[in-house]
Amino acid sequence: MRAALQSEIGQDKLEVVDDMEAVGFGPGKVRIRVKATGLCHSDLSAMSGVLPQPAPFIPGHEGSGVITDVGDGVTGHTIGDRVLVCWLPPCGHCPSCKRGQGHLCLEAFGNVATPNFKRASSDIFGFAGTGTFSEEMVVPAACAVPIPDDLPFDIAALIGCGVTTGLGAAINTAKVEAGSSVAVIGCGGVGISVIQGAKVQGAAQIIAVDPVESRREAALRFGATEAVSPEEFADAKNRITAGEGFDYVFEVVGKSATAQKAYEMTRRGGSVVVVGAGALDDNFQINMFSLFFDEKKILPSMYGGGDVLRSYERTIALWRAGRIDLSNLITHRVSLAEVNDALDQMRTGVALRTCIEL
Repeated sequence: MRAALQSEIGQDKLEVVDDMEAVGFGPGKVRIRVKATGLCHSDLSAMSGVLPQPAPFIPGHEGSGVITDVGDGVTGHTIGDRVLVCWLPPCGHCPSCKRGQGHLCLEAFGNVATPNFKRASSDIFGFAGTGTFSEEMVVPAACAVPIPDDLPFDIAALIGCGVTTGLGAAINTAKVEAGSSVAVIGCGGVGISVIQGAKVQGAAQIIAVDPVESRREAALRFGATEAVSPEEFADAKNRITAGEGFDYVFEVVGKSATAQKAYEMTRRGGSVVVVGAGALDDNFQINMFSLFFDEKKILPSMYGGGDVLRSYERTIALWRAGRIDLSNLITHRVSLAEVNDALDQMRTGVALRTCIEL
């Protein structure tokens, strides 16, 4: 089968090969024919080494497809089921899951260290235990979440990561209050989803901050009340909040510099919500007086900060009701053979989300 391969960490191009094999099928597993996958910035971060990932590996973790085989002991799945890929399925019995924090389940991360592909007798990993830049994959049954027939594969793929992450940051983690002021730093697919989540929650002002003009223009179409460049952010704070700062500032870049800016732009007693996935050696520092005196809440948001299965259901309900726009998040479509074009579209910021159709 065909797949896009990253042979070594640090390479900026993927090799599309046609002799990959999905392995590991057996009890508790399902085989999925991938139909669509989104390119998430986390894929680029894994390729560059910002996020830890064993190599060689197949990127991709935001996908959807059809189950083609079901292993022994699997219940609730049948051949032909339409599914989205959940890269972090809660196990249900670890301490985090028992506390209702399934998005922090560590057991699911065991999949990351288990190769699920093979090529010429060499083990190949799938990013985040999945590897959706492939025509076929084998994953634990919990990673395959059934979707309704009216949900297109491309939209389902986005719900598998970026949309759930962004909406959840606003709804689950921040619990944005109606009438509040919000700023979002970084307006790619996840940032736009944060904006839509803040709109659903009833925020009065939603300020989009991004250096790319096309993304700022897109943010306005998705619910932002104003869009500014990073250089204009301080002026926007002064105009909109009389210099006090925003009630909520979302950092959706994954860098300490933008997290620091988010902290500065948040009002005393407000919330800084960190959504971007950053590097292990990129440290965020705050002086102890400010931490105490300003009482700003620092809220990291992992995978939307809530029950991902419930979040999927909520997202589908909002999409059906026309409360959120998911189809227009996909600004570019490519084939697997054109995957490196998708990488360029992400790096330059011209794409909100690129869908790779298989």
